[in-house]
Amino acid sequence: MFIPTLNTYLIVCPLVFLAGFVDSVAGGGGLISIPAYLFAGLPIHMAYGTNKLSSCSGTSVAVWQYSRSGYIHWRTAAFACGGALCGSFLGAKLAMFLSETYLHYCLLAILPVVAVFLIFNRNFGKTPHPRSFSPAAASLLSVAIGLVLGCYDGFFGPGTGTFLVIAFTALLGQELTEATGNTKLVNLCSNVSALCAYLLGGKVLWTVGIPAALCNIAGNWLGAHLAVRKGASFIRPLVLLSVGMLFINLVGDLM
Repeated sequence: MFIPTLNTYLIVCPLVFLAGFVDSVAGGGGLISIPAYLFAGLPIHMAYGTNKLSSCSGTSVAVWQYSRSGYIHWRTAAFACGGALCGSFLGAKLAMFLSETYLHYCLLAILPVVAVFLIFNRNFGKTPHPRSFSPAAASLLSVAIGLVLGCYDGFFGPGTGTFLVIAFTALLGQELTEATGNTKLVNLCSNVSALCAYLLGGKVLWTVGIPAALCNIAGNWLGAHLAVRKGASFIRPLVLLSVGMLFINLVGDLM
């Protein structure tokens, strides 16, 4: 049985705060928090379960912040949540039959293209560009976004929030702040579902998870507060940072 020490908290708490900050703005916080738990010595399944507890807590605060400021498009987010819940289940099933290595190589080809697109499109997401979709078509596209990225989340996971932000912005023409608000709600739904599974399996270390959750809440509150105040000019560089972190993470896994 893992027994936390002072070093456990000194490693986990600051990094989980940083993960909450980044995640509330651009997604990809798990790329920081999960390695933090593992580096602190938690067994891998315990690390994932405890991370879900802290991320659910922090994401709830971010959702409240974006909602209070009017940066969640509820119809879009609701349909995307439905798609994500189905997609996550399918992705988890798919993971039992296919190797993640194939997805690693696909992402290594896609991520530099995404990075170049963000670098050379400096006005990306600064102002909304509504697409000429009917309400029904927009709803179906929202479901498709949730389904595809939910499947990715269930199959692999890292960077799902970042891809959701980009999809809501590029495909539905939303401004980055609203896209981020929608992403947080979709993330919360998938995280709560996963947390329930880890709780039933006894894979949540409460003595680490509770203080980590408080740190994640603080990071999410600060990040969402700044994102709402500063908008796309603040969010865009962190989206690019998140893409870069995912690329480095994938290269490290393949080496």
